[in-house]
Amino acid sequence: MNLQEIITKLNLTVFTTPKDFTLVDPHNGYTSDLLSCVMAGAQPENIWVTIQAHMNVVAVAALREVSAVIITENAKPEPDVIAKANEQNVILLGTSEPSYEVVGKLWELGIQ
Repeated sequence: MNLQEIITKLNLTVFTTPKDFTLVDPHNGYTSDLLSCVMAGAQPENIWVTIQAHMNVVAVAALREVSAVIITENAKPEPDVIAKANEQNVILLGTSEPSYEVVGKLWELGIQ
């Protein structure tokens, strides 16, 4: 399943500059709000689910080379965070859903 299908099925908001998300192929998922855990546990091409929406999320996402970050519970990144994400080629997505529900839906879609 590619990222465009996930965006559509989960009705996600795209915060960063749109691109051809059909070319992004997430392999697994990771969820945590503790950045040190993400740095230790997230793998390249994971989708990272978090409620965090600040600048350090972009740094960690770029470091771990995740496919995308889904920011939950209506948390929204500031314009400077979005600009940095675009610069670092980090995809930021958003939803009003709680992290728990997003992870469950990703699991059902085969992102495990």
